[in-house]
This record gives sequence, C-alpha cells and structure tokens, in this order.
Amino acid sequence: MKNYFGESHKYDDIIHLPHHVSDKRPQMPVLDRAAQFAPFAALTGYGEAVKETARLTERRIQPDEETLDILNRRLEFIKEHISERPEVSVCFFRPDPHKDGGAYVTVSGTVKKLDEFRHRLILTDGTEIPFEDLWEIVFMDTAP
Repeated sequence: MKNYFGESHKYDDIIHLPHHVSDKRPQMPVLDRAAQFAPFAALTGYGEAVKETARLTERRIQPDEETLDILNRRLEFIKEHISERPEVSVCFFRPDPHKDGGAYVTVSGTVKKLDEFRHRLILTDGTEIPFEDLWEIVFMDTAP
C-alpha cells in the first residue's frame, strides 16, 4: 500500500488492523497510562530552592537613640497601664528563619503582658514580640 505521497512504508501491512485487547488481563486505567509519561524531576527540590533564593528579605534597621527613647517611654506606659489592657498597633522586625534578613510586620491587638524577664511584649492572641525587634508602638485608644 502506498501513502499519500505514493511511497511505501515498513508498517503499511499492519497499520489498519484493529487494536488488540487482552482477554486475560484488565485494561490499564487511562490515568495510570498517562502517569507513565509524566515528567521526571531529576533535580528534586530544585524548583523550591530557586523560589527560596528569589524570595526577597529586608535588612534590619537599627533604631536611632530618639526611636529607642520613644519605644522605652511607650513600653513604660504599657507597664503602668497593663491592667487597662491597652490596644496597640506594633511594627516589628521578624527575622527570616531560612536566610539573612526578614520582614517588617505590623500587628494590632490588646496587650496581655510585658514579660521583662524574657524581654517580650505579649498580646492576648498569643503573639510574642521581642523588645529588640520592636520598631514602633502606636496606641489605638490612649496616647501617652
């Protein structure tokens, strides 16, 4: 048999035969057959490593003396008024656990405790902020 171009090929004699279906073995499901041709990831974890490298972090900014003075006064105000459960918005530096740098994060909530032994500001939702990571404290209802 000749093809469209008038050429004869090696499999022309069997190309139009019906597809064989076994009587003894069940047919493989389509999804399993497709899985045979799934791409092979020779470099396992490479994609995640590239994403991690591309993820940006910020440098920690060291607060100046004026900023530290303001933070200390506000922490003192919180200490004096802890029974009133002051509501605050706190901006602080959260170090990145996987690479140098981190991100500045702002959270709002009610102050539960000032843990002076562990140097932490603790909010009622369980958020703990180390004093050395504080950048700004803004009072939501009362200002010192």
